[in-house]
Order: sequence, then structure tokens, then C-alpha cells
Amino acid sequence: MGIVNKKIEFEAVCENMSFDGKGCVFYNGHIGFIPGLIKGERAKIVMTYYTSNQFTGYVKEVLEPSPYRVKPICPVYKNCGGCSLMHMSYEAQLDFKKNRVIEALKRIGGIDNVNVDDTIGMMNPYFYRNKIQMPIRIDKHGNLVSGFYRERTHEVIPITKCYIENEKADQILECIKLLMHKYSISAYDEEKRKGVVRHVLIRSSYHFEEIMVVLVTNSDSFKNQEAFIKELINKEPCITTIVQNINSKDTNVILGDKEKVLFGKGYIFDSICDVKFKISAKSFYQINPIQVEKLYSLAIEKANLTKDDLLLDAYCGIGTIGLISSRYCKEVHGIEIVEKAIEDAKENAIINNISNAKYYSGDAGEYILNQHKKGIIYDVVIMDPARKGSDERFLSTLLETKPKKIVYVSCDPATLARDLKTLKEKYDIVSITPLDMFPQSYHVETCVLLVLKTFRQN
Repeated sequence: MGIVNKKIEFEAVCENMSFDGKGCVFYNGHIGFIPGLIKGERAKIVMTYYTSNQFTGYVKEVLEPSPYRVKPICPVYKNCGGCSLMHMSYEAQLDFKKNRVIEALKRIGGIDNVNVDDTIGMMNPYFYRNKIQMPIRIDKHGNLVSGFYRERTHEVIPITKCYIENEKADQILECIKLLMHKYSISAYDEEKRKGVVRHVLIRSSYHFEEIMVVLVTNSDSFKNQEAFIKELINKEPCITTIVQNINSKDTNVILGDKEKVLFGKGYIFDSICDVKFKISAKSFYQINPIQVEKLYSLAIEKANLTKDDLLLDAYCGIGTIGLISSRYCKEVHGIEIVEKAIEDAKENAIINNISNAKYYSGDAGEYILNQHKKGIIYDVVIMDPARKGSDERFLSTLLETKPKKIVYVSCDPATLARDLKTLKEKYDIVSITPLDMFPQSYHVETCVLLVLKTFRQN
């Protein structure tokens, strides 16, 4: 088992597609997951790796293309792997994501009796990311390069223009590399654990003319630092702040614990649904500004809040959904395990003069149970957990405390289906709407409305 020593070529029809957008084909009773293949296509496949029950490979030639196949606009599409669906028309991408949700609900949640809406897409599914973070490395020719890691490796695929990232950020990144060369500022070498610049992170505000550059370095200082910063600002005056993040650990984690502001305020502002948010280097903030407004507006619409409602914003992060919802309800309580996020949420409430939103740091399940013991009962819960989904403790407290409505915002159909399987014991699943937050990739957001069965009957 392992790498195929002898080249194996065969023809196969793509029978289905995996959750991450790979084509499913069969060879001698074994299943293979092949990138760049669409359901129904016949192709020549080259096998590269196999185990006892499955294999991987690549498409040598598409013999019978799907009507949904398009030519990817990115020249490094095949090597990069970041945009796993760029060979599909956007209409087909949206259908694929809807089917991802349907299949997960059936297979994991045992839910096949509810309607799933069509996926909400974008008018222009390119150049949407307001945050980029790329490693800086030296290639075999001694040139500074930036890009994405090849799938399951630490090999950097050089990229000068990414078709899903902010175009201005790409321009700034190229300028940084030129100035690094000019001022002899080295890139980090992972094997030798030497060099200065490990990653560059750039965050762009959608609603304000503000851009943050974060230089992730292996040391506290580097030579020619002042001259480098001064010329970078002169060449790219759109940059409003520059932060140095120090990470000298041998780790895959990009950002370290220590930061220094080299220029500007050390943060930028953006807004969602007319609520202003302060964003630092480490703030969690949705990366698609156009789609996040649609998503949060959809969640609030499903919640159908009234001025008498007490709302719990679970897994609240920096307070985005809760602060936007505050204008529609009596009061919002936000709960989040990350203390720094709660500090940001409280500050964002002050920035927006919102007085009916309160934020607490702690475990969501423990918090809601303690509130219930005090006689505080939430009418509506909006929950937006991380990719791993909710935990059993929080789900069990929801079943115990019985809020009238739950709006579940999910970024992973599998963990969503698992959690809905638990919640459907006492809740009706009223509506399920997928939304495309990450065009060209297999990821999909889903917004679900659940209503307490006894409340619905009344």
C-alpha cells in the first residue's frame, strides 16, 4: 500500500462527488477521489496513491465533459487546490453546495423530510476575500515567493494574483516582497528555522478606506525596519496600519502571542448591516463582506424578533450577529469562550452606542443553564459555532431550557446534521437555507430555523 510504483491508467465515469468537491470513481472495486472531475464525466485517470480500500490520482484527459464544466480563470488552479470547484460553472457550484447539505442531513442527521432552499450565491463570485494570509519563502532559484501550500504539504505554490482575494491586497503583497529584497530582509526557512518574515496577513475594510498589514516575523526586530516601513507606506498610501506579530515557535499556527504596532492605530474598522466593528490582527471576522450581510440579515429574518424578546447570541465572537440584532429585540446576551473576543464585543457595543447588549465569557452550556436557574429564560437563541459544531452540553441545555426559537448558523453541513439530529427531539426544523460564503471552494454556510414543537402547536 502507498505510492503507486507502476503507472496505472484507466478510464472511468465519475459516479458522484465527495464533500470536498472531488470526483468519485471506481477501479477494481476500490473507490478513488479525483480532483477536477464532475459527476457524469468520463475521463482517463492516473492513479498515484492507494490504500487497502481507496486511492487518489489525477485527471489525464476528460473524454466526455459535463455541460457544467468551464475553464478555470486561474493559471495555477490545478497546483494550488484552494479553489476546488473552479472547473464548474457557478450555477453548478451552488447546486453542489445545496446537495452537500441535503446529503449530510440524510446520511448523518436522518433528516429527509424537510425542504432545502436553493443556495444563495453572489453576483460576482471572485475577488471577495477581505483577508489574505500567505507564507513568504525562498524558491530554489533564490527568489522571494508567496502563495498557498500545496494540499497536504508545506510546498508553497507561487501566486502573484489570486482570483478570490482583494486585488489591492495582492498589489501590497508584491510591493512587500520587492522591498524585502531591496532592504535584504530574509524570508523564513522552515527547515533551518532561520530568517525573518514568516507570513504576511492583510485585512481590508469593505465600507471604509482602511487596510491593515500584519508582518509575522521570527524575531522581535529586523534590520532596515524603519526604512522598510517608511517606503512601504509611501508606495502604498492605502495602508492605514502596520502590525508586527512575533512568532518564533516551531509551529503551524500562523500568529504568535506578541504584537507591536509599527504604524497607525493597530486596527481597522468595518461595518455589517450599518453596525461598526473594530478589527485587530487576531479578530475573527467573516471574510466575505457581501455575503455576510446576506447571512446575518437572513438569520435575523428567520428569528423574527420582537421588542419583547430576550435573545441569546451563542458563540458570539466579537458580537457581530448580536449587535446587529439588538435593534429588533428587548435585550441581547452574548456568550463566548474566548475572553479577548468578549472584550472586543463589549468595545463594539460602546462604539455603536448599543446599551441593550451584554457580553459574558464562559462555556455556553453552563451559562444558559445558570441563567435558567436564575429564572432568566431566552425567547430566541442564535448560535454560530465553529466548524466542529456545538457540544452535547449546550445542546442538552437547549432541550432542557426550551427557547421558543433557535436559529443555527453553520459552516459545516456534517456537524450541523449531527446537532440537528439531537435538537429535532423537541424542535421542528422549519427552514434550511444554504449560502455561498466561499465561492470556488467546497465550503458552504447554512442557516436553519428551529421552532419548539409545543410553541408551534400553540
